[in-house]
Amino acid sequence: MHPSIALLQELIRRPSVTPDDAGCQEILTQRLRPLGFECETMQFGDVTNLWARRGSAGPVLCLAGHTDVVPPGDESEWHTDPFDPVSKDGLLYGRGSADMKSGLAAMIVALEEFIGTHPDHAGSLAMLITSDEEGRACDGTLKVVEALQARDERIDWCLLGEPSSQESLGDIVRIGRRGSLSGMLTVRGTQGHVAYPQLADNPIGRFAPVLADLYATQWDDGNEFFPPTSFQVVDIRAGIGFPNVTPGELSARFNFRYSTEWNHESLKAKVRSIFDTHGIDYELGWHLSGEPFLTEHGRLIDAIVQAVSEETGSDPELSTGGGTSDGRFISPAGTDVVELGPINASIHKVNEHVRIDDVVALTSMYRRVMELLLL
Repeated sequence: MHPSIALLQELIRRPSVTPDDAGCQEILTQRLRPLGFECETMQFGDVTNLWARRGSAGPVLCLAGHTDVVPPGDESEWHTDPFDPVSKDGLLYGRGSADMKSGLAAMIVALEEFIGTHPDHAGSLAMLITSDEEGRACDGTLKVVEALQARDERIDWCLLGEPSSQESLGDIVRIGRRGSLSGMLTVRGTQGHVAYPQLADNPIGRFAPVLADLYATQWDDGNEFFPPTSFQVVDIRAGIGFPNVTPGELSARFNFRYSTEWNHESLKAKVRSIFDTHGIDYELGWHLSGEPFLTEHGRLIDAIVQAVSEETGSDPELSTGGGTSDGRFISPAGTDVVELGPINASIHKVNEHVRIDDVVALTSMYRRVMELLLL
């Protein structure tokens, strides 16, 4: 059995449902310390984080990821126990197998192989691991980066092991992510009898033209690296459950996935201007998951493209698609961030799985990136 697969199985057996690390980081620490890493546990609230570093000089290449997983859901729908890894037909099944314990296992074994061959490499190697990526993401990577900045510790390059691939390993590499901004809306009206609308003020009717305007707005055309900004309503609630009563209040939640054509303040201002033209009584709160970020072409992207090409025979597509990742917390510190990991088709689903051969190949890719950047 390839050492990456053996380690992956060990990690899957730990039921690390967010934010519980379930001892995964201790397993990683036990592998890193013999390689010369100084390992530091950073605990914030109920979140466990690991910062490990080998070397004191720059540049610093950081391998980053998370040990937490989403809940397995209805376990009766799984073909196997979600926390008992099972190999079948070239696939390894288990919660976290693709997102993203396979990336972590490949990183650890790649580090062992690289340092074993090149113990006197240039610069420094580091790992930043959290148990708070799948949950609130408040006490994980964000807090670690803040702690590193407070003591003037810099990361030059960051390789995230998130499952970026789509059809085949390495076909897509993420070089950035869209921003995510959510709005929490309350529209106030006056409750009344459905037969006497003149005596009431129905917030549904008030909000309807605003909603039409929001959907009709062309927010931007995107740019060279980002698709156009998207607007989606994810929840609308009103009414008291009686067919003859118009509601006195409406609540809604919506989300923007936005490009670098905006920042969160300019986007908020645009939304408010649309609401204000309709003269409705509303209250609007906001939650910023992260601003968009983009890594410009440079040594990190070049190294990853070369590593993928040498392993697969094809150059990857450079993309900013998908949801958010912890790269949104690492990039603002001036770090180049790129994501390369396994196929994402089964992530967060029942019967999550990863191709065994892909984990082995991913290990080789990670090792090659280290060679290209630190030798």
